[in-house]
Amino acid sequence: MLRCLTKTAATHNHQWRSNLTTTISSLNYSSKSPTKPTPTSKTPAIAPTADIFFDEQERLRNLTADEKNPSLNIGPNGRPLFTSAASLSKLTNNDTCTYFHLAKETLNDALPEGLPVSMSKEFQDSMRTALLVRQSFLDLRDNFKRVVDPPMWSPHGKGVKVRKQVVLDGPVSCGKSIALAMLVQWAREEGWLVFYVPRGKEWTHGGFFYKHPQTGLWDTPVQAENVLKDFLKYNESYLKQLPCQIFDPIPLGEGAGVGWLKDVDSVAVPEGTMLYELVKTGIEQTHAAVGVVVRLRKELSLVKDMPVLIAIDQYNNWFTFSEYEEPVTIRSCRPIHARELTMVNAFRSMIHDDMMVGAFSHSTAVGKLRKDLPDVPVDARAMFPRYSLEEADTVCHYYLRQRLIRREAFTEENWKKIYFLCNGNGTEMRGLVPFMR
Repeated sequence: MLRCLTKTAATHNHQWRSNLTTTISSLNYSSKSPTKPTPTSKTPAIAPTADIFFDEQERLRNLTADEKNPSLNIGPNGRPLFTSAASLSKLTNNDTCTYFHLAKETLNDALPEGLPVSMSKEFQDSMRTALLVRQSFLDLRDNFKRVVDPPMWSPHGKGVKVRKQVVLDGPVSCGKSIALAMLVQWAREEGWLVFYVPRGKEWTHGGFFYKHPQTGLWDTPVQAENVLKDFLKYNESYLKQLPCQIFDPIPLGEGAGVGWLKDVDSVAVPEGTMLYELVKTGIEQTHAAVGVVVRLRKELSLVKDMPVLIAIDQYNNWFTFSEYEEPVTIRSCRPIHARELTMVNAFRSMIHDDMMVGAFSHSTAVGKLRKDLPDVPVDARAMFPRYSLEEADTVCHYYLRQRLIRREAFTEENWKKIYFLCNGNGTEMRGLVPFMR
């Protein structure tokens, strides 16, 4: 009887397993795949751009024809849209809220290091090399003019405070880089020796870097060579006339991609060497490039034959961490601060008696820095404002003149809407005015 019960249980167990296997098999290997909802195909919406509304070639032809019609050069309230001043040094307070025309050849000659991105974009969109004359720029220019040529008396009865070191600060797209470039052009037209760095961020990003065993700072020979080449582009004739005043040997470092020199740790500077020869040495010998840049900074402080101006754009990049990192362990690295870079360490400080101006650039995403910066005088900051309502009026009339705005859509109400929407941001205004309807 026990055998009979066991046999019966085994038979039922086999049938149950067979049914379960069949059920699972039918689920796993069904010939029909589960139906999925077919996604509705949507054509991506194309954002409208200014190119949709304007044919650039047609616009260029119309602008060429407009040059023969001086009646179009009218600004707000019937005032002239363009100033008649022949140079930046001739601009006065009466020329504010007008446009100053810059010849392309003159720009390339005065700023061979390159134009700021914001200036190039303005020229490209407006199809004209002209810039707005702002009171903030005139104040900056007159400040350094008074440093070199102090006035005998003040028309207001009070002495105007003159600052040799200035940091241009302000909100995004308020014209700091453009004002700095205009200041450099003005100074060079006046015969000054100008050390201009239009892209200070490049001093802290990219290229070969290493830690110098003698100084403990980080050398960047590739950037040093580029800086010396840029400095030579405009100032070659001046440097051939200025003798070196420091004759200590220049320490050598590691060359970019070639390592260290054997049995040589410095290069001599004989008496009678001109600054031109010093700069050429740094360009031709990669091991001496960083040392020459550091020596050049000291030599600029000793030049007395002509005014010397040091102008640094993207200056705020020198107060934060660089792109470089120092290995600490196998799995970790330490970010290197900009002050630890040899060239930045030589040029960053404003605690001296030399004329120096640095412009903050918020396009490099550095972030907001504290008010009291190290090695910068407390009163050095000059806040640059965005467009005022009067300046925005002139700017919109200029864009109307340059056919960036449709004439039938241009009204006072429309341009004021854009002005208040952008809060005076020049870049945003230039991008929105073509959509005025």
